[in-house]
Amino acid sequence: MPVEVAVKIKVRTQQIVERLKVAYPDSKCSLDFKTTHQLLVATILSAQCTDERVNRVTPALFKKYRSVKAFAEADMEALQQDIFATGFYVNKAKAIKNSAKQLVAEYKSRIPRSITELTKLPGVGRKTASVILGVGYGIAEGIVVDTHVGRIAGLLGLTKQKNAVKIERDLIELVPPSDWIIFSHLMIDHGRAVCIARRPKCGECTLAKLCPSAILG
Repeated sequence: MPVEVAVKIKVRTQQIVERLKVAYPDSKCSLDFKTTHQLLVATILSAQCTDERVNRVTPALFKKYRSVKAFAEADMEALQQDIFATGFYVNKAKAIKNSAKQLVAEYKSRIPRSITELTKLPGVGRKTASVILGVGYGIAEGIVVDTHVGRIAGLLGLTKQKNAVKIERDLIELVPPSDWIIFSHLMIDHGRAVCIARRPKCGECTLAKLCPSAILG
C-alpha cells in the first residue's frame, strides 16, 4: 500500500474513533461481573450467545459459585444445567471448570496478566484473553474482534480480511494503542444501535461521510 494511502486511512480511522467516542461516551463492556474471574466465566459464556442472555444467567451462577475454587469443584452436570440457557453448555461447562482447576493448581486462583498465560487455560482463546486483559486489567495487548467489529471494520474499509486474527492485525496498524481497548466497545455499541447488520441506519450514522459503504438517500 502506498505511504500516502496508508496515512489517509490512519487519519480516517482516528476520525472514526473520535466520532464514536462522542456518540457513545459511556461505551464499555456490556457483561456484568464483579471479579476478573467472573469476567472470564461471562466471556466464555458469551460465545455464540448475546451478552443480554449471559447477564440473565450469571447472577444466580455467581451466587452459587462464589470463588474460583467453587467452580473448580463444581459438579459438571449441575454446572451444565446452570448455564444451559447460554447454549453449547457442555463445552462451556468443561472450559469453565477445567480453567478454574488450572487457575487453582498453577496460579493460586489468580487470573494471569498476559495473553500467553491466559491462552494456556482451557477454553480461552486470544479474543477471550484480550477481553480479560483489556476490561479486567486495563492492559491493551490487542483489539477484540467479534462479529460487530469485523463486519463494521470491513464496511468502513479498514480491512479486507474475513479472519478475526487478520482483521485484528490490520486494525492494530490503524488504531492508536491508547484506543485499542475502547475501540471494540465503540464498534459493538455502534453495531447494536446504528450499523445493524440487516438494516443499517446510514441516514442517522455519524460515520456516514467517512464510510465507503454508506447508503444515503
